[in-house]
Amino acid sequence: MTKKLFIIVFTVFALIIAYYLIFPNVSKLKRENPKKTSFMEYREREWKKTGKKIKIRQAWVQLSQISPYLIKAVLIAEDDKFYKHEGFDFEAIQEAIDKDIKEKKFKFGGSTISQQLAKNLYLTPSKNPARKIREAILTWRIEKNLSKKRILELYLNVAEWGEGIFGIEAASLHYYAKSASDITPEESARLASVLPNPIKYTPVGDSTYVENRSRIIYDIMVRRGIVVMPEYDDSYQLQESPAQ
Repeated sequence: MTKKLFIIVFTVFALIIAYYLIFPNVSKLKRENPKKTSFMEYREREWKKTGKKIKIRQAWVQLSQISPYLIKAVLIAEDDKFYKHEGFDFEAIQEAIDKDIKEKKFKFGGSTISQQLAKNLYLTPSKNPARKIREAILTWRIEKNLSKKRILELYLNVAEWGEGIFGIEAASLHYYAKSASDITPEESARLASVLPNPIKYTPVGDSTYVENRSRIIYDIMVRRGIVVMPEYDDSYQLQESPAQ
């Protein structure tokens, strides 16, 4: 890389970092709910290109209006250390990097709920290094400005749960014809199991992936006392947490 090109690249990255250290105004999310996220806009552009006539379905609910089973299931499935970290699970990130190196691909998983919220609100599904830098900056700002409760509430209301389905209330109504407050432990595990790829998988489908992953999530809920089962079979030995 020539000196001139290096200066240009460095300047671009410096400007990106400077911008995301100042904008957008993350602190307003303490009181305001986002009307439309960057991820929603990205999906709309995709639908327009392919000629799909899909409308976004979303119904905002407070965290207190969401089934505790569902909240726990999502935390187990997506970010089991949510209340212990400050936005980044460095152990999970290292495991993801090691996997990328082994497979010679750039996926860089291991994202926390705070990172996923940053991506949903302000970015796109792109996995390039520049976007990961922006995501990191935004995640840091989200953690500094918002409470864990608010971060979780925002995430559950903007996360994608199917084509055109955003937020847990819309997902609960669509898949189970009931409000998020009435979702059962089994339904919670299935809804949480599809979050890594809600376009490919559906919680009411019969895919092996959904069956296996939801069973693991549900089993963890039982073992932690989140779900009480009088006749739980201890012969099923859990070996690992749900794969990210």
